[in-house]
Amino acid sequence: MKRTLIIGASGGIGAGLVAMCAARGDAVTTLSRSADGFDITDETSVAHHLGALDGPFDLVVVATGALVVNGAEPEKSVKSVTRQAMMDQFAVNAVGPALVLRHAADLLRRDGAGVVAVLSARVGSIGDNRMGGWVSYRSAKAAVNQIVHTTAIELSRTHKQSVCVALHPGTVATPFTAKYLGRHPAVPPDDAAQNLLNVIDDLTPAQTGQFFDWAGKTVPW
Repeated sequence: MKRTLIIGASGGIGAGLVAMCAARGDAVTTLSRSADGFDITDETSVAHHLGALDGPFDLVVVATGALVVNGAEPEKSVKSVTRQAMMDQFAVNAVGPALVLRHAADLLRRDGAGVVAVLSARVGSIGDNRMGGWVSYRSAKAAVNQIVHTTAIELSRTHKQSVCVALHPGTVATPFTAKYLGRHPAVPPDDAAQNLLNVIDDLTPAQTGQFFDWAGKTVPW
């Protein structure tokens, strides 16, 4: 039986992942702010909650993240950037996952294959940015991609069969994203979760440190 840890289990994609993993027979452990008081932006909270887990796990998914933090909407241009909004974005979307990945070596088994997947976003791709705007969110997601890539390198030294990747879930229809969808097609959270699991299940150690979309295609840095 695969042991799975979903961090951010109360969110749309997180809840979908919990349901899909449980349905296929995984032993699922969950962490979230609403159910457990888990604060991914607080170093003490992260260490306390992760240290209390009964690991190791075969799969760890960091499904946290936010597009709007403390009411600050994505900027239309760099002229709208504020220090506080950018700091808040980094706290949630980059520093938080980094604090979790700090414990990655303890969460994964050493004697077999293990996957750590962190939800990122295509807008965090520097090479794919052709529209500008959303400066703080883009920058935080670009930062988390670097954090994932660095962690993958370090993790592979002690966990030879490990895989650590950043994943773009596609455009997911949730109450939080509704006003930003525009003409972009969106999928329900459960479909997004299943797409991500399909990608995760096909990953090999040779792909560690990379950035993939929901269809398993490589996203440029």
